[in-house]
Order: sequence, then structure tokens, then C-alpha cells
Amino acid sequence: MAKGKKYAGQLVFGLDIGTRSIVGTVGYKEGDKFIVVSQRVKEHETRAMIDGQIHDIQAVGETIRDVKEELEKAIGRKLSDVCIAAAGRVLCTVTTHVEYPYGSDKEIDQEDVYALVSAGVEQAYTEFLEEQKNQEVKFYCVGHSVVRFYLNGYPMGNLEGHKARTIGVDLIATFLPEDVVDGLYKAVEIAGLNVASMTLEPIAAIQVAIPDRFRMLNIALIDVGAGTSDISITNDGCILAYGMIPIAGDALTEVIARHCLVDFGTAEKIKRDIGEGEEVTFEDIMFLPQTMKSSEVIAVAQPVIKDMAKQVAEKIKELNGGKSVSAVFVVGGGGKIPGYTEAIAEELQIAKERVALRGEEVMQQIVFEEEIQKDSLLVTPIGICLNFYEQTNNFIFVSFNDKKVKIYDNNKLTVADAAMQAGFPNDGLFPKRGKALEFKVNGKSRISRGEVGEAAIILINGEPAGIYSEIHANDIIRVLESTAGSAGKLTIGELPEARDSFMVNVNGQKVSLPKFASVNGQLQSNYYEICENDKIEMLNYYTVKQLTEFMDVTIDANTNLYVNNQLADLNTAVYENFTVTWLLKDEEEEVTYDSLEEDTEEDVSKAIDNEEVQDAEPKEKDQKTVKEENATVSTEDVGADGEKTEEKPPVPAEKKEIIVLVNRAPVRLSGKSSYVFVDVFDNIDFDLSRPKGKSIVTTLNGRAAQYMETIVDGDVIEIYWQDY
Repeated sequence: MAKGKKYAGQLVFGLDIGTRSIVGTVGYKEGDKFIVVSQRVKEHETRAMIDGQIHDIQAVGETIRDVKEELEKAIGRKLSDVCIAAAGRVLCTVTTHVEYPYGSDKEIDQEDVYALVSAGVEQAYTEFLEEQKNQEVKFYCVGHSVVRFYLNGYPMGNLEGHKARTIGVDLIATFLPEDVVDGLYKAVEIAGLNVASMTLEPIAAIQVAIPDRFRMLNIALIDVGAGTSDISITNDGCILAYGMIPIAGDALTEVIARHCLVDFGTAEKIKRDIGEGEEVTFEDIMFLPQTMKSSEVIAVAQPVIKDMAKQVAEKIKELNGGKSVSAVFVVGGGGKIPGYTEAIAEELQIAKERVALRGEEVMQQIVFEEEIQKDSLLVTPIGICLNFYEQTNNFIFVSFNDKKVKIYDNNKLTVADAAMQAGFPNDGLFPKRGKALEFKVNGKSRISRGEVGEAAIILINGEPAGIYSEIHANDIIRVLESTAGSAGKLTIGELPEARDSFMVNVNGQKVSLPKFASVNGQLQSNYYEICENDKIEMLNYYTVKQLTEFMDVTIDANTNLYVNNQLADLNTAVYENFTVTWLLKDEEEEVTYDSLEEDTEEDVSKAIDNEEVQDAEPKEKDQKTVKEENATVSTEDVGADGEKTEEKPPVPAEKKEIIVLVNRAPVRLSGKSSYVFVDVFDNIDFDLSRPKGKSIVTTLNGRAAQYMETIVDGDVIEIYWQDY
């Protein structure tokens, strides 16, 4: 072993455990550059891996040990921790969208965002299990990435601190089968190494091949290995999707082996050589030397190349929402065979210049201390090392409610992560609201939210903790599920509308009346407890009977009722600012029309000043009162000579006729010497006892009218109901 050397940064050891070979890379980061100190490659002596999955753990472990020992000799120090990546052949992804509504604007904090993302991952896991329900293979969620957040339906980079009625998230969750993860871990352990971080091969490749500054563009990355072609899609500054197809370089090797009658290893060498010259030489299984034109080998492989390109293009379109991408970057050894990039361009129907191998072009920030040719084969191995700086992670085990749980560690694990992996319901961690009460008021939907319950009781190693408390390997976690609060409840009296009241004039006094509520067609008091789906109407009127009951007044057969000076009964409706009068019939006969008219004029004048009152003069004058009012009274005085003289009554004024315009129609008034505004009501069809609105509008010559003011021939009058 060479003498240990000092390096400017912490050394990172990455392993690309591929189907044909294992590539070990050791390096460190210095500013924006990654310095590759040493790199070693060793091919499998047997087909210990097929299509990216380990079949012979012991053989793969021994090959890893050989690569590790060669690197240790090169750098002069022992290696104990390693970064690895899993192949995409067994990668499953779920893209999901979750929204969480609030009743009103709420300032979003870290807990809200965490709960939203947790709900998204849980929903993705549920959807994934539903898809896999007929399979017995156990999968682990190895990570998730947020595609974008939404604030009130609009895309948003960061929700925290904003006020929102609704928040949402699009995210991708990735899953791997248990045997894949365990196989990789065991092979690494055989080599005497611990896993420092684990990523997915398409994520590692994109780390190098598509820098952040290019991710605003709609680009596809294809990592063509031996057993699988892994695919990533970027757009709008983020990674939109991952995918794979189980066909890659080995399919080409196999068709060459059959055509040339050679073993798999020799066919692999022929595949690499056809891009180097016009001819390839080899020895077939009969030990006979052979020479063949490269173009002949390419022609033999062409149907497989075309099939690979077709499958990859279809997968790209599927991941990209059914459409092609703007450009494609190709990495990995399988993509180097002549004709592959052209076939991809043809299948995607884009210019062939926009599909290219990415090697040295994307390694401007990579420095090799050894003489190594920069090409597309190195993209994924270096990406695995660079991923260490993004997230150092591996799998750890914890006990969750006496259940052993294996979790993909990202150095930021919390109780919530363990709960999700253990299948503990997400709402079991957060306090649950009781069932909301839903009902309608005046035709509009309302809800009364339930009370918030108690939070989950959480212990880590016997000590109180919270859902965001960090967890570590071998922690013992116990969670007592949160509880739901009581269901929403409300009485009629607690409604804002129930606190409203309206005024009426009763026998010259203002009376404030609380509003009645009709629930499903039945009158209910303010103490009524609202039930689910109740239909509540807040009434804006009383009947005379309800009014008298409210005032604790008894009305008998000897009482006359008037509403707005119109004869009424107990069922007559009384709206805001209406005038209600009740008189004993005996008392009413003693009331003169003049006195009643004076009272009416005073009340109406006040109402007009408030711009809300409606009134009218009595429908008919009591005949006896009219006779008494119009009777001529003689008075006797004593003259100067002491004799009695009789004074003659005054001569009555001359009666005249006028015509006024009411609601654009001429109305003739006759039988009086002069007329006031309320006289109009005796000559038009306007029933004050049957309201058709909330108030009466009265105007005279374009201005608000006074009920007792004089009107003359030619005046223009408007009278109508208004609802406001």
C-alpha cells in the first residue's frame, strides 16, 4: 500500500455496482469542483448480476472487495464507508397530488408544510400498495421529492409564511423491493464496508449530466447500462419523473453472440470494438479466427437498436405527459453503439443533433488526478459520489410500537418518518377534529367545525417527544394515537343572523323584535340545537299574533287591528318599520278622524325622515265620525242691545278636481277642495296589507315625498315596493 497522502477535503468512496462491471471512485469536493483521486474498474467473472439485480451476492461482494483493495493501495489509506446506487429496473415511482383546505386564510408554518408533504407521501404509499396488492414482495419507500407546491391553486416555490385558504403539493415517491436493498447491503458488507449513502442510478446520473441551470428545459436523460435503461425527465427547474425499461446493452451483446457464434464475454468485446474501426477480429467457439466488418455487426444489431429506441421513446413520452421532449442526453456504455442516438431522435421526432452522448462536455467541473479518459461511462459513478454531498443516507432500524421498522435514512429522520414506514396512520399523529356540522342558512351552506382532539403521546426510549423529534438507529418509539375532538355543534341563537332584530311601531311606541328562525319548515327558538343538513330560514317578519304574544297582549273579539292603518287580522304579516294599532271597538267610536289623521301624519313624517317606514291613511272613515266632523255647529252670542243673535256658519270651500301622474299613469282625484299625498292611495291599486317588499318608496316630482304634503294638478308621483 502506498504511503497515505493528505487531501484538501473529506474523501468520498462511491461504487457503481453494474451488471457487467463494478466501478469504484474515490475523490473529494473542492469549491465547485470534484477531484477524482483514483478510479478502478473490475468486470464480473460470471453473470453474477442480471438486468441490474444481484443474483450471486457472494461473487459480487468479492468483486467489490477487489476494487476496494486496489483503491486502498492507490490512495494509501483504508476505506470503510461507501456510497452506492440501486438500478432502476426494480424502481417503482408514484406521482401524486394532495390538497389541504382551510376554512379561511391561515398563515402557513413549517408544521403545515410538513403535514402536507407527509400526507402526500402517505397517499403515494397507499396508491402504490393498491397497485401492488396482488404481489407478496415488500417494498420500501426510499425517498420522495417535491415537484412543486400550490398556494390557493397557483404554483408556489415555498409555502411557509404565506396566507392561504388551500395548500397543495405534487410529489414523486420512490419504492424499492426489500430483496434489492438487502442484496446490495449484504454484498457491501462482504467487502467489509458500511453504506454511507444510497441513491438511485437515474438520480446519480442526472446529478452530473443535467446541471441545475439546464433543468428549466424539458430534457430527458437516458442512462443506458447493461441490463436497464434508466430515464429521468426535467422541466421548469425540477425533476418531473423517473422511469426505466428492462432492455439495454446486454440485449445487443446477446444478438452479436448468436450471430458471431461466440461467448458472452467475446461478444461484449466485439460490441465495444465496432465503434473503433472498420473491422473487428475475434475467435469463435470453434477456436477459429474471424474478421468481420463493423458495418455488418451494426446491421445485425440494428433491429435490437430500433426496438430499444422505440421502447425508450414511448417511456419518455409517457413520463412527459404524452408528448416528446426538447432534447435528450445519453450516458452509459450501452448508448455508445453507433446508430442508437439517431434511432432515439427518429422515434421522438426531434432533430438528431438534439440527442447526444454526454461525457467530457458535462465534466467541466470534474478533475482527474489519474490519466482517465472522460466519457459517458463515468457519469453515473461520479454522480454517486456527488450525491453524498446532497444527502448522506442509508437504512436504519428502529422499534415502532414493538414492530421492527427499516427506514431509508437521510440524516433528518423524525418520528413521523418511522410512523409512515410502520403503516401508522398520518392522522393518528396529529390532533383530529370532530365531525363538522353542515347546514344551510337562507339557502347558503354553512359548517361548524368540530373541536380539536388531543395530540398523540410519543415516547422515544422512554422520554417524551414530538412528531418532529429526530430519531436514530435502534431507537425504541412508542406512539399512542391522537384522539378526535367533539363534533361541531351550534344553536340558532349563536348564528350571527339570530342577533339581528327589526323595529315596528306599536300603538305609537317603537318595539324591537328578535328574528324568528324556521328550521325545515318549523318555527324554532334560539335554544334549538342545529342538526346535520338542517335548512334554516331567518324570517324578516312577524304575524300580528306572534307580535301580540311577544308583547304578552291578549286580543279578543272586541278589538280592531290595523297594520299601516289598514284593517288587519292575527295572520297579517308585519315587516320592519310597519305600524300596528289595536283599539277596542267602543274606544274607536270616540276617536275622531281628525285626531287619527294627526297621529298618522306625525308617525308618517317621522318614518319618511328615516327613509325606511311605510304608512297609509285608514282605508275607510267611520261614517258616524265623518258626520260629526262635517256637522255645522251654531253658536249664540248676546248683541249690544241685549238680544240674542245667531251667527251663520262659514261658507264651505269649493270642491275641485285634479289629475296627477302616478307610476306613469294619469289618476283623477275629486270630491275635495285640496289634496294631500296619501289621498292617492284611495285611487290606485296598491294593497298595503300584502307587502311585496321590505319598504315602500314614495317620490313627488323626483324627490322623497311627505305623506301629508299638498299635491296639485300635474304632479308626478312614484309609489313602489323595494327589497333592500
